[in-house]
Amino acid sequence: MKDIAAAAGSLVAGLAAGRATLVWRTDGKGVATGWCVLTDPADLAPLAEGLAALPARLSAITAFGADKAKKTPGFRVAYHFDLDGDTLTVTVPVPEGGSVASLTPWFANADWPEREMAELYAIAIDGHPDPRRLFVDEQLGAAVFDQYIPFSAMVNAATTKGLWEQVIARGKERAKE
Repeated sequence: MKDIAAAAGSLVAGLAAGRATLVWRTDGKGVATGWCVLTDPADLAPLAEGLAALPARLSAITAFGADKAKKTPGFRVAYHFDLDGDTLTVTVPVPEGGSVASLTPWFANADWPEREMAELYAIAIDGHPDPRRLFVDEQLGAAVFDQYIPFSAMVNAATTKGLWEQVIARGKERAKE
């Protein structure tokens, strides 16, 4: 594992004070992949600040619904960082109606993914410099797509017969109302 990935591991251990798990795996070519799970969204901002100082690069942000089968409400947000060729994914729980800190003070490229997350999932982004919507009209409610078919199901290449059967069934339910 490279020095920068080791420094990120130390940062996670120091900032989260026992409220995080971190696992590193190294493949046969020496590329390390780290998975960090924070239990408290308040740890995200200090961790992001430390990662920016390493310097890490924010590659992507993804949001997804919590495990509905286990009746876990809310969402998870995964932040994917490049650490000089190694990858660290930091996952944060966001309860329904909860929020996460904006990473834009440290990573300018967090701007649009955070706005998209706020718009499509109704996840509040604390401290975002430009919280305007990107796509959906302001007059429509928050997370309007989840009222029909969860957005995560639509973007997971789920254009299968099963997805269309759900769309048709929901349409018939609404027609009866």
